[in-house]
Amino acid sequence: MKALGLPWRGRQLLVAEVYTDDGRLKGVRQLGGSVEFVEPAEAALVREFRDELGLTVRILGVPFVTENLYTHEGSPGHEVLFLFPVGLPPGPLDTRECVVFHEDCGTPCVARWYDLDVLDRDGGPALYPVGLKARLLAERRS
Repeated sequence: MKALGLPWRGRQLLVAEVYTDDGRLKGVRQLGGSVEFVEPAEAALVREFRDELGLTVRILGVPFVTENLYTHEGSPGHEVLFLFPVGLPPGPLDTRECVVFHEDCGTPCVARWYDLDVLDRDGGPALYPVGLKARLLAERRS
C-alpha cells in the first residue's frame, strides 16, 4: 500500500521521473511511498515528503484509491494507491522546475513539474498509474 501526493502549480503536477533499467525516461509518478504497518496513509504521505524533499505538505482533501497492476522490465507488480491532493509550503518549489532527492536506499531521483498536456502522448512520458490522467482531467473540470 502506498500514499502518494498530488501537488499542483497551476496546470502542472510535481511528479518523479521513472527510468527504464537502461536509463531512458519511461514515465512519471507521484511522490510519496509505502505505508508502514499500523501507520495511517496520511501520516505516511507527510513523512515521505519530509524525508525526501524536506517539506511538510498539507493534505487538502480525501484521497481516491486505485489498484495498480503493472509490469516493469518484465516483472509484474501490484499495489494499492491512496492519492491525496496536497499543498506544498510557499517558497521552496515556487520557481524551481525540478528538484533532486534521494530514496530511502540512497538512489537519486528527479522530481519535475509537468503539464498534464505533455503526459501520455506519443513521444512524451507516460503518467503512472495508467488511467490517472483522465481521472485528474475530469476532477479539474468539475
